[in-house]
Parts: sequence; structure tokens; C-alpha cells
Amino acid sequence: MLNDLLALVRRYDMIRPGDRIIAAVSGGADSVALLYALYLLKEKLGIRLEAAHFNHGLRGGESDRDEAFVRSLCDRLDIPCHVGSGIVKPGKKGLEAAAREARYAYFETLGGKVATAHTADDNAETVLMRLVRGTGLKGLGGIAPVRGDLIRPMLNVTRHQVLDFLKDNCLTYVEDSSNGGDDFLRNRLRHHVVPLLRLENPRLAENLSAMAMKLRQDEALLDRLACGDEDPSVACLRSMDPALRSRALGRFLERNGIREPEAEHIRLTEKLVFSDKPSARASLPGGITVARDYDRLTVLRQEPALEPVILPATGTLELPDLGLRVICEPWNGEENHPDCFAVSPLGTVVLRSRQNGDTIRLSGGTKSLKKLFIDRKIPASRRLQVPVVADDRGVLGIFGFGGNLDRLGPGLRIRFEEIENNQEA
Repeated sequence: MLNDLLALVRRYDMIRPGDRIIAAVSGGADSVALLYALYLLKEKLGIRLEAAHFNHGLRGGESDRDEAFVRSLCDRLDIPCHVGSGIVKPGKKGLEAAAREARYAYFETLGGKVATAHTADDNAETVLMRLVRGTGLKGLGGIAPVRGDLIRPMLNVTRHQVLDFLKDNCLTYVEDSSNGGDDFLRNRLRHHVVPLLRLENPRLAENLSAMAMKLRQDEALLDRLACGDEDPSVACLRSMDPALRSRALGRFLERNGIREPEAEHIRLTEKLVFSDKPSARASLPGGITVARDYDRLTVLRQEPALEPVILPATGTLELPDLGLRVICEPWNGEENHPDCFAVSPLGTVVLRSRQNGDTIRLSGGTKSLKKLFIDRKIPASRRLQVPVVADDRGVLGIFGFGGNLDRLGPGLRIRFEEIENNQEA
């Protein structure tokens, strides 16, 4: 096992003399083997070895038992041990993903290089999980051997090798009871699918893990070929090979704030590239719109709706986020300009965003606010930030457009003034 671990370390230049290596230790077989292997190799590698354990608190006394075990093991080996803990709640991706995020967030606070005990079996299971859920070349690349300061020195070591190593060195470990159930997809594959595949090929884990690392290299090359420093034009994207285009679009989305573009994000964006409409739009999850402006693609973010505010009969309202001041005063005549209008209100007068069903009559006739904003080419991401003045009967006027011709008259004069926005960018 030590030779295989060293081979991978050297292949990916994971560790250099003088590095501070923090082994992530849960107390299970794989992590105990990793810690002890690095302990045996620390002089040869020229490293400072430490350990880290994160107590998720999800299994009550068993979680505390694991922590105590790790502390005791590190004491015996005279290895500094960092212990963190936190309350883990299931997120959109489930409890397992939330626990992983909490664990890695803690590891990032420690500095140094963090080594995790992922094995060839873990890599093979990850590939199978992604196949089941649907994936592309990137997903088939499995677990990254190196990701920043995170290293996985045991990706070419099998679980069978781990158990032999522990036995040869008289090392004990703790069992996580949750690994025995079938609540998680990984467990179901491990307990029921992998054994059947291993009957066909006993070297399943080694072969799948090796395949994943080769595909990861292919993916990295294609990614470099597809992605320059600037977002490509629509004409350039159309001329690309589909394999390169999907990667270029993925990078475009990442550069514009979509952290982990999914296949559906890329598919919808690719439709814009080949659309006959030079100003086509595609709505993506998270209030994000990808827009095509002839030969360029842009990403627009939906601005939040304005919080409704009651306007006074007399007084001033500051709207620093919009860089506006609203001045309200009694008025006996008529007046109608884009930023100042006099209306006859009924009931409570509020300033708010556009709502479904809102209409207004201007010089060109009566239109819905939705159509009006489209006709005036107000970007969809900005439409909820346009101040609308309304009462119990409907729209009285809109900043930048003027008053509703059906509601003009003596009563309340509403005037907008621009003010300096002092908020930091």
C-alpha cells in the first residue's frame, strides 16, 4: 500500500518537502490507514504531519466515541490533532452533502494541505453514482486527486489493501453505523451493485478508478482548448465542435457567477446560440437570465422587487438604493411629466414594483406595464426596480413614464428627484 500511495503522490506532485500535511481522520479504516501511512513516510517525504477530525454530532454517542478514538490515536502517535464540530442540517442536496460541506469548510480554516482518505473503491462508487444520476465526461472523471490544497493520496489504493495494511500493523478503527444501512445511494451501490460487478471483474475498483483519472486528463485538455480569457462570440460558438462548445459555454456561465453550471444550463444557453432571434432570452434557476444581444451573450440577474412603502400626503421619502427622492405635496392643478405628475388618489398611496395585471394609459393608449416595459426595452432584470405609484384603484403613475392619464387631476403632486447614491459598490 505504501508504494502505491507514494506513486500517486509523485505522479501528481501532491507533497513537497517542508509541506504541512493535515490528515482528515474520521476514525474509520481508510482514514486510520492514511494517517499511519503518512506517519511512516513523514521522514521520507520531509513533511510536518497533523490530523483533523470533525464531529458532525449526527449519531449522538457514537459521534463522541469517534472523536475520542481519533484523539487517543493521535496522542499515541504524538501527532497534533485539530477537532471541530458543528450543527449539520440537510440542505437542498441532502444530509450527506451538508455534512461534507461542513467538514470541508472546517478543514479550510486550518491552513496547510489537507489529505483525505478516498480510495480506489470510493472513486469507483462515485463514478457509478454519477452514471446513475446522469453525467458527462467531467462527472466520469470521478474524484480529483488534487484540488487546490486538498489532496487524495490513496485514490489508487483499494479497500482490500487498506484492511491488509491495518492488520499487518495491528491497527484498530471504528465503524460508522450509518454505513451499514441503505439510506444513501452510495451505500446501496456498495452493498448490492458493486458485489455483482466484482463477480464479473475482481479488479473493478482499480479499473474504474484508473479510467476516471484518464478521463479527467482528457476533460482538462478539452477544457483548455475550449476556454480562452474572454467570452466567445455567438459566431465563434456556432463554429466550434460540440464538445468544445459545451465547455466554452460552461466557462462563460462560471465567469458570470453560476458556480456549478449543470447540463440543463448549458443546453438552454446553447439554444440561444442557434436561435433565429438575435435578442433571445433564457431563464435559468436562481433568478438568472442569459440574454443574447446579436453576436454576444450576457448574463442578467433579476433585481429584487421593491418593498412597498406608503407615501405621505405631505413629505419626502428617500430611496438611496435607487438614488431617488420622492416629494409629495397637495396640489390643486394638473401636471404630467416623466418624473412629476399630479393625480387624484383613492385610499392609500404606495410606491412599489410592477404587479401582474397593472395597466396605465399614456399618450399611446392603455397598456399593461409588462408590455410597456418590453416596448421601452427595459431589461427584464431591472423591471422590478422601476418605481410604480399606485392606490386602491390601481396605477397612478410610473417614474420615468409619467402619470396615468385616467387618474390626473388635483389632489397629490408626486415629484421624483435624483440623489447621490453613497452605497459602496
